[in-house]
Amino acid sequence: MNLLRKPGAIVVAALALAVLPSAAQAHDGDHPFANCTEAYENGYANIPESDEHYGTHLDRDGDGIGCDSPPADFTPAEDQEADAAAPKDTDLAETGGDDNTPYFAAAGMSVMLAGAGVLVVVNRRRADHH
Repeated sequence: MNLLRKPGAIVVAALALAVLPSAAQAHDGDHPFANCTEAYENGYANIPESDEHYGTHLDRDGDGIGCDSPPADFTPAEDQEADAAAPKDTDLAETGGDDNTPYFAAAGMSVMLAGAGVLVVVNRRRADHH
Protein backbone atom coordinates (compact mmCIF):
# COMPACT_ATOMS: atom_id res chain seq x y z
CA MET A 1 0.00 0.00 0.00
CA ASN A 2 1.47 3.29 -1.06
CA LEU A 3 0.61 5.91 1.56
CA LEU A 4 1.26 8.73 -0.90
CA ARG A 5 -1.83 7.60 -2.80
CA LYS A 6 -3.93 7.66 0.34
CA PRO A 7 -4.12 11.30 1.49
CA GLY A 8 -6.85 10.45 3.99
CA ALA A 9 -4.59 7.94 5.69
CA ILE A 10 -1.82 10.51 5.83
CA VAL A 11 -4.17 13.09 7.36
CA VAL A 12 -5.40 10.65 10.00
CA ALA A 13 -1.85 9.52 10.80
CA ALA A 14 -0.66 13.13 11.07
CA LEU A 15 -3.56 14.04 13.33
CA ALA A 16 -2.93 10.99 15.49
CA LEU A 17 0.72 11.97 15.90
CA ALA A 18 -0.25 15.56 16.65
CA VAL A 19 -2.52 14.62 19.53
CA LEU A 20 -0.23 12.10 21.18
CA PRO A 21 0.21 13.28 24.74
CA SER A 22 3.62 14.65 25.42
CA ALA A 23 4.60 13.57 28.87
CA ALA A 24 6.52 15.99 30.96
CA GLN A 25 9.89 14.52 31.62
CA ALA A 26 12.02 15.08 34.63
CA HIS A 27 15.47 16.56 34.19
CA ASP A 28 17.53 13.78 32.62
CA GLY A 29 21.01 15.25 33.07
CA ASP A 30 21.56 15.89 29.35
CA HIS A 31 21.63 19.62 29.98
CA PRO A 32 22.21 21.91 32.94
CA PHE A 33 19.38 23.53 34.82
CA ALA A 34 18.08 26.83 33.47
CA ASN A 35 19.04 28.59 36.70
CA CYS A 36 19.93 27.92 40.33
CA THR A 37 16.31 28.24 41.46
CA GLU A 38 15.45 25.29 39.23
CA ALA A 39 18.48 23.37 40.51
CA TYR A 40 17.53 24.03 44.14
CA GLU A 41 13.92 22.97 43.49
CA ASN A 42 15.24 19.67 42.12
CA GLY A 43 17.56 19.13 45.07
CA TYR A 44 20.86 20.18 43.52
CA ALA A 45 23.32 22.60 45.13
CA ASN A 46 27.09 22.95 45.21
CA ILE A 47 27.29 21.36 41.76
CA PRO A 48 30.94 20.68 40.86
CA GLU A 49 32.23 21.42 37.39
CA SER A 50 32.63 17.67 36.77
CA ASP A 51 28.92 16.99 37.40
CA GLU A 52 26.58 16.53 34.42
CA HIS A 53 24.19 19.07 35.93
CA TYR A 54 26.83 21.81 36.03
CA GLY A 55 26.59 24.79 33.70
CA THR A 56 28.77 27.90 33.60
CA HIS A 57 25.61 30.02 33.95
CA LEU A 58 25.10 28.37 37.37
CA ASP A 59 28.57 29.41 38.56
CA ARG A 60 28.43 33.19 38.87
CA ASP A 61 31.66 33.54 40.86
CA GLY A 62 33.58 31.21 38.51
CA ASP A 63 34.94 28.99 41.27
CA GLY A 64 33.94 25.72 39.57
CA ILE A 65 30.98 25.13 41.92
CA GLY A 66 27.52 25.95 40.61
CA CYS A 67 24.62 27.07 42.78
CA ASP A 68 26.73 27.30 45.90
CA SER A 69 24.28 29.44 47.93
CA PRO A 70 21.22 27.24 48.56
CA PRO A 71 18.25 28.76 50.40
CA ALA A 72 17.64 27.95 54.07
CA ASP A 73 14.78 25.55 53.22
CA PHE A 74 16.87 23.61 50.65
CA THR A 75 16.34 19.83 50.56
CA PRO A 76 18.99 17.69 48.80
CA ALA A 77 17.86 15.37 46.00
CA GLU A 78 18.57 12.27 48.12
CA ASP A 79 16.13 13.51 50.78
CA GLN A 80 13.55 14.43 48.14
CA GLU A 81 13.70 10.88 46.75
CA ALA A 82 13.08 9.47 50.23
CA ASP A 83 10.09 11.80 50.63
CA ALA A 84 8.80 10.77 47.20
CA ALA A 85 8.94 7.09 48.19
CA ALA A 86 6.64 7.75 51.16
CA PRO A 87 2.99 6.89 50.51
CA LYS A 88 0.91 9.81 49.30
CA ASP A 89 -2.74 10.42 50.03
CA THR A 90 -4.12 10.86 46.51
CA ASP A 91 -7.06 9.49 44.63
CA LEU A 92 -5.09 9.25 41.38
CA ALA A 93 -2.98 6.33 40.27
CA GLU A 94 0.73 7.03 39.91
CA THR A 95 0.41 7.75 36.18
CA GLY A 96 1.32 11.39 36.16
CA GLY A 97 -2.30 12.28 35.43
CA ASP A 98 -4.15 15.12 37.08
CA ASP A 99 -7.59 16.70 36.95
CA ASN A 100 -6.98 17.88 33.38
CA THR A 101 -6.35 14.40 31.95
CA PRO A 102 -10.00 13.78 30.91
CA TYR A 103 -10.04 17.07 29.02
CA PHE A 104 -6.89 16.16 27.13
CA ALA A 105 -8.35 12.76 26.32
CA ALA A 106 -11.59 14.34 25.06
CA ALA A 107 -9.67 16.84 22.93
CA GLY A 108 -7.57 14.04 21.44
CA MET A 109 -10.66 12.00 20.66
CA SER A 110 -12.27 15.03 18.99
CA VAL A 111 -9.26 15.51 16.76
CA MET A 112 -9.24 11.80 15.88
CA LEU A 113 -12.94 11.92 14.97
CA ALA A 114 -12.34 15.00 12.83
CA GLY A 115 -9.54 13.16 11.04
CA ALA A 116 -11.80 10.19 10.45
CA GLY A 117 -14.40 12.56 9.03
CA VAL A 118 -11.83 14.03 6.64
CA LEU A 119 -10.92 10.50 5.56
CA VAL A 120 -14.55 9.64 4.83
CA VAL A 121 -15.09 12.84 2.83
CA VAL A 122 -11.91 12.32 0.78
CA ASN A 123 -12.82 8.72 0.03
CA ARG A 124 -16.38 9.65 -1.03
CA ARG A 125 -15.14 12.42 -3.31
CA ARG A 126 -12.61 10.07 -4.84
CA ALA A 127 -15.31 7.43 -5.40
CA ASP A 128 -17.58 10.04 -7.07
CA HIS A 129 -14.83 11.05 -9.50
CA HIS A 130 -14.15 7.50 -10.70
